Amino acid sequence: MHFTRPSEPRLEPLEWAAELAREAMKSSPANVVNMRATMAHNRLVSKAMGMFSQTILLQFEDDLTRRDVEIAVLRTCWNCGSAYTFGQHGLVALVDGVTEAELYYATRPISQGHWTPAEAAMIQLVDDLCADDCVSDAAWAEAAQHYSAADMCQLLAVSGCYRMVCGFNNSAGVQLEEGVPGWPTPPEASPS
Repeated sequence: MHFTRPSEPRLEPLEWAAELAREAMKSSPANVVNMRATMAHNRLVSKAMGMFSQTILLQFEDDLTRRDVEIAVLRTCWNCGSAYTFGQHGLVALVDGVTEAELYYATRPISQGHWTPAEAAMIQLVDDLCADDCVSDAAWAEAAQHYSAADMCQLLAVSGCYRMVCGFNNSAGVQLEEGVPGWPTPPEASPS
């Protein structure tokens, strides 16, 4: 079940924090100015969420790649109905090797995308976690064939963290920045 998302901010972004975020984001493909400036209403929460998300997004203990992590984030955003978070991570995912078509297929049933067996297992793991806060035995067994225990821990943490981020963005009414896409559009059909 998804509630209607606010069409306006419930918590207005703080201008001083927006200025700092703009400066910090100059060289980043993402532009999370509105999220950072909204979260700045509580500096402790902002700092804690920032540190946690940066740790699970950028530090890897085993074989996961940034592409893997971004696919997991995108699928979590789709399951949570967060166009803001999906749009921001869509920009990052493109830099990390996800294609425009894969952005779209991250919002479709697994069978519609051209995912590797490992990616399909990872997406199912995320779907289960988002649907019931527990991965099914079948999805766990399939994912465990492709990912180490360290990678499984990270995938659970990535999806859990981004459920929290999406819930914050959805509930606070964080609005997309100019030029940041929301949901992806279907890929163009190849000419016959």
